[in-house]
Amino acid sequence: MAELANYSTEILGFLFLIGILAGFVDTLAGGGGLLSLPALLISGVPPIFALGTNKLQGSFGTCVATLILFKKKKLRWKEIKKIVIASFVGSALGSIVVQFINTEILSIIVPFVLGFIALYFLFPSEVKNKKPWGSSRSYQNIVVPSIGCYDGMFGPGTGSFFVATSVLFKGLDIIKSAILAKPLNFASNIGSLVVFISFGKLFWLIGLIMICGQVIGASIGANYLVKANPRVIRLLIVAMSLGMLARYAFTNGWFA
Repeated sequence: MAELANYSTEILGFLFLIGILAGFVDTLAGGGGLLSLPALLISGVPPIFALGTNKLQGSFGTCVATLILFKKKKLRWKEIKKIVIASFVGSALGSIVVQFINTEILSIIVPFVLGFIALYFLFPSEVKNKKPWGSSRSYQNIVVPSIGCYDGMFGPGTGSFFVATSVLFKGLDIIKSAILAKPLNFASNIGSLVVFISFGKLFWLIGLIMICGQVIGASIGANYLVKANPRVIRLLIVAMSLGMLARYAFTNGWFA
C-alpha cells in the first residue's frame, strides 16, 4: 500500500475513469494510450514506471476485448494464431532493442505515419481496399512483427496501425480490421509487458485500479464494435490519429 501513499483519492479516481475511457476508445479505434499514458505522467508517476504501468493496464483491456470477440465468434484462433505470435515476438524484440537505440528517430517517423493514417481514413466514402498491398506472407512476416516491434519500443497508436494495415494489406473492411487488431494488440502488449515486469518497472496497485476501469471500458467497446457504424470507427481513428499527432507536435515544441 506504500505505493499509493503519495496519490490522493481524487488522483486514483481520475486514473480509474481514464481507464474506462481509454479501454473504450482503444477497443474501437486504438490510441487509448494517448489518454492513459499522459494521465499517469500528470498524476506524478515516474516516466519509466508510467510506461510499464500503462502496458499492464492496457494488456487487460485488450485481453477482455479479445475474449469477448472470441465468445461472439468474431475471431477464430486457427486463422489468427500465426500473426498473433508474430506480434508477440516483434514486441518482445522491440522492448529489448529499445534499451540500446536512440528513440528520437521514432519521434521523427511516427508523426508522418499518423498523418498518413488520418488522411487515409478521412476520405468521405467508407474505407475499403479492394486490392490489398503485398501478400499474406509479407503481412504476417513483416508488417505485423514490425508494428509489434514498434509497440515494444514506443507504443502510441499501435492499435490504429494494426487497423490501417489490415485494411491496406489484407483488404478487410474497417470493422473486421478493428476486430482483428484486438488480439494483435493484446499480443504486442504482453510481449512488452514481460520485459517491463522482468525489470520491475511498473506500479502494480495503480495498474490494478486502472485495470478495473479498462475492463469496464473494453467490455462496452467490444460489445459495441460488433454492431458499430463503420463511419463512427473511421472518424474515431481520424480523431485519435490527429490527437496523437498534436501531442507529438506539442511535446517536440513544433509550435514554440
